[in-house]
Amino acid sequence: MFVPVLIAVVAIIVILLVVIALRKPTFRYERSITINAPAAAAFALVNDFHKWEAWSPWEKVDPNTKRTITGAQSGVGAKYAWEGNKNVGSGHMEILESKPNELIKIDLVFLKPMPGHNTTEFTFKQEGNNVIVTQAMYGCNSFMGKVFGLFMNMDKMIGGQFEKGLADIKRLAEASK
Repeated sequence: MFVPVLIAVVAIIVILLVVIALRKPTFRYERSITINAPAAAAFALVNDFHKWEAWSPWEKVDPNTKRTITGAQSGVGAKYAWEGNKNVGSGHMEILESKPNELIKIDLVFLKPMPGHNTTEFTFKQEGNNVIVTQAMYGCNSFMGKVFGLFMNMDKMIGGQFEKGLADIKRLAEASK
């Protein structure tokens, strides 16, 4: 009786490992919002880490998060590090590319609770009196990322946070016109 049960458990584990290994090696989560304001108003909120506390949903998760902003005041070379509770974790990011009112590319490194190295992009596309702001995060899907993705809808979870942040960017940018 013990041997058939052991064989079944091993077979299930092997099948699960194969399913995980065959999942996509990369990921991309993306959300957009239309804002009734000039691209410059939204761009300014994202290009300066000092302004993130006003709109970033992760800033609200742990009010005791320790933040360190160094490097350039804004744009390329601006750096932001954080250390918070188990829901926020710790990590750091740096603006690698900043094209006024068009693009901000950020190198994003998570240290805790799960290590990860991704790229985050914000694009700003002016259309008449509106700007379409798109936030995207993409990178390699580690083995643990594939495991989490098997049991959790990461697009819904991360995308939901993007939606909250973009809604606050919209609120602030439209109020500033």
